[in-house]
Amino acid sequence: MIDTTIPSKTRSQALALPNLLTYGRCAAVPVVAGLLLWTTDHWARWAALGVYTAAAITDFLDGYLARMWQQQSPIGRMLDPIADKLLVVVSDRTLSGWTIWAAIIILCREILVSGLREYLAELKVHLPVSSIAKWKTVAQLFALGFFIAGSAGEAVLPGTIKIGAALLWVAAILTLYTGFDYLQAAVVHFGEDDTR
Repeated sequence: MIDTTIPSKTRSQALALPNLLTYGRCAAVPVVAGLLLWTTDHWARWAALGVYTAAAITDFLDGYLARMWQQQSPIGRMLDPIADKLLVVVSDRTLSGWTIWAAIIILCREILVSGLREYLAELKVHLPVSSIAKWKTVAQLFALGFFIAGSAGEAVLPGTIKIGAALLWVAAILTLYTGFDYLQAAVVHFGEDDTR
């Protein structure tokens, strides 16, 4: 009979606070989407922005706490970029025109880097996050916040959507740069024997 019990260490890692924050960020996505789709009232936009802001803060906190408490885990490394991609996708209803292309660039890069990380993990090669990639994430998070505020934000700060568009293009340009940077770092390992 096959033992299907989960080792206690794996269970404790899965329930560590950094991972719980990541789970919360994933759970925030349908809440933000529901608020944006449910009604066009300004209060829904502000509520969506509040939930999104809390989720964005956890994006910083989960990685920071995992490193500080040495609680990095495979599930956290897998879910963290997925949660980030979901936050980009949930905002696509507020994007229009050329800004859609910025979002597509960001999503394509995220998929590429996730694939590279998966491939290199098989080779036991770590692909560290660059400092420019962290700035890309900051620009992206702020851009999406401006887009989520949308028409409600325009009533308070005229040009909110234009600010979001500008920041999203900054994130897209940094995305292209860091994507190429990661690809260069990974290409030297292509074709290596993964049985080493």
